[in-house]
Amino acid sequence: MGAVSLPGKDTSDRRRVAWICMVLFAGTLLVFGRSIGNGFVNYDDPDYVTKNVHVQEGLGWDGVQWAFSSGGASNLWHPLTWVSLMTDWTLFGADPRGHHAVSLGWHALNAVLVFLLLRRLTGSLWPSALCAALFAWHPLRVESVAWVSERKDVLSGFFGLSALWAYANYALAMPDNRALARRYYWLAFGAYALGLMCKPMIVTLPGVFLLLDFWPLSRGFAPQAQLARPEKPACIWLEKLPFVALAAFTSVVTYVVQRNGGAVSQALGLDIRLETAAIAVPRYLWKLVCPFDLSVLYPHPGHWPPWAVLGSVALVGGVTIAGWLQRRRRPWIIMGWLWFLGMLIPVSGIVQSGIQSMGDRYSYLPMLGIQIAAIWSMRELMTSRGARELGAIAAIVILVGLAVRTWDQIGVWKDSFTLFDHAIAVTDANYMAYNNRGAFFEDQGRIREAEADFRRALEFKPDFDDANANVGHLLDKQGRPADGLPYLRKAIAANPKMIPAHVGLGEALCDLGRVDEAIDEYKWVLARDPQNEDALDDYGVALAMKGRADEAEASIKAALKIKPNDASAHGNLGNVHSMMGRIDEAIEDYRRSLTINPGAAETHFNLGTALAQKGRLPEAAGEYASALKLRPVDPDAHARLGLILAQMGHKDDAISELEMAIRQKPDFNQAQSWLRAVRAMPAPAGR
Repeated sequence: MGAVSLPGKDTSDRRRVAWICMVLFAGTLLVFGRSIGNGFVNYDDPDYVTKNVHVQEGLGWDGVQWAFSSGGASNLWHPLTWVSLMTDWTLFGADPRGHHAVSLGWHALNAVLVFLLLRRLTGSLWPSALCAALFAWHPLRVESVAWVSERKDVLSGFFGLSALWAYANYALAMPDNRALARRYYWLAFGAYALGLMCKPMIVTLPGVFLLLDFWPLSRGFAPQAQLARPEKPACIWLEKLPFVALAAFTSVVTYVVQRNGGAVSQALGLDIRLETAAIAVPRYLWKLVCPFDLSVLYPHPGHWPPWAVLGSVALVGGVTIAGWLQRRRRPWIIMGWLWFLGMLIPVSGIVQSGIQSMGDRYSYLPMLGIQIAAIWSMRELMTSRGARELGAIAAIVILVGLAVRTWDQIGVWKDSFTLFDHAIAVTDANYMAYNNRGAFFEDQGRIREAEADFRRALEFKPDFDDANANVGHLLDKQGRPADGLPYLRKAIAANPKMIPAHVGLGEALCDLGRVDEAIDEYKWVLARDPQNEDALDDYGVALAMKGRADEAEASIKAALKIKPNDASAHGNLGNVHSMMGRIDEAIEDYRRSLTINPGAAETHFNLGTALAQKGRLPEAAGEYASALKLRPVDPDAHARLGLILAQMGHKDDAISELEMAIRQKPDFNQAQSWLRAVRAMPAPAGR
């Protein structure tokens, strides 16, 4: 078992390999096919796709430049992931099915790559096939495949596996064919570099190369007489230096990007972070053997029980010692175990990024090490034909069970509500899940439920910046900006760099008439994010309130250049044009806004006013009526409609509308004056 057994070259062997590859690829498409019908979710997908103006510009030179120069989403430098998502937008636009299909295709390719890699390394056909199927169809893979934002996972997995395959070929070609080996070496280096540009989690891959040298390649870790391919031990280490240098560079860049973006948490001490890393090991192992209650987010509790920490340390130490003691008889155990531990290091929590204590997506490549250790150990036990047949039956049952469980788990990712409702059900005190379910409710117009969820999130974490900002913004939208102000300030106190909170604070200040303060907030945002369309739009509104119409027009047009289909910005531009006396332009702006969002009552009202100014009374009456269908309690709209009807000679209907306006707003002096004037009008001819 220590030496490499090269695959057979006969036709029947190649045919079996081809059939296994096809079954793995097609089976993966079948098991995960349900994901294509899912939508986007409101966790990371807005940052990565649905509200990312750079991605939505599609694939182009400007976008590629941005991808390589931007950290993006505040936590990672992954330019090739951005390029992939831009390509998707070019091909599929906002249709999530295409985005999901591409992620699934990459994962299916990875299933085949795992098989070919292990087959090349070990020469074992069926263990390699089982390991690949277990990797591909396990429910832990769902998060990486069904979440569009995790495109970086399947992409980095593809290039990481490609680098391992190229490295295996390099090692097998050395020292007999150095020219061929050199080509494979640089192919491995190139694939590794591309993988790091998709997701830097594979930064520890050079360590896996070293583990493969130990087993199954047997390079430099035994007396020369026992080596399958004798080489100088010094060369084994030196050949890794270019990979280590690239890994070090990527690690520094990633840390700087995460820290500058606020993704590196400073709240947890080193002791807590080390405990998190230790406790993550048994938690991942448990999810491997019992993949239930999987969640998009496992919030960090802030501390861990001492017994759990000691138990985890004992487990890690015990398995490591046992594997080391078995390194000569069963070298795959220590190799697989260290593969698992080593590839988990970047996401173990030692450097805490985000609020999670673990993530299903982080198991994508690390779990392969555990699978190798377990499958090759079981293979050793199956010495008789009966044992092998029983093992084959057990493997089929397990794979079918996992495939069914995976199909079910994909349904959890149907939409934001399903995803976070499930997370709330299977985890405790999941404040992020409450916050994001609240955001879903807000998007659906279910304001009470949204506010309840945001406040529930704050019960678990009172200083949670997102939830505070969301409560503040929601209260402002309900016409209670003074109530929302403390929440927005609390969000900024918790996260001074939180741009949405500063934009929300500007909106609340504007609604309170504190326009100069609002302008300061918008200037702060635009100094840091000049392409922030929300800030540009709101800044334009604030400038208009100060009578600076030309500047307001320029700012709102800049927002529309970034996001042409922003209904609110078109409506605001209409208000500015109306203020400037450019009524025809205002009418066109309002119509564009209503084409995008026909359910905006305020825009119907404003369009009605503009049409009335142009003397187009029937059209104006129609717009006021549309506004009232959407928002029946609107005394201004009732009064304006009443005035228009009076001008059109419909006295009784006009009186009815004006009386309704006064009932809704008893101190509405203007409506009372209009009502007296209409009542004094002579009855229409013929009555």
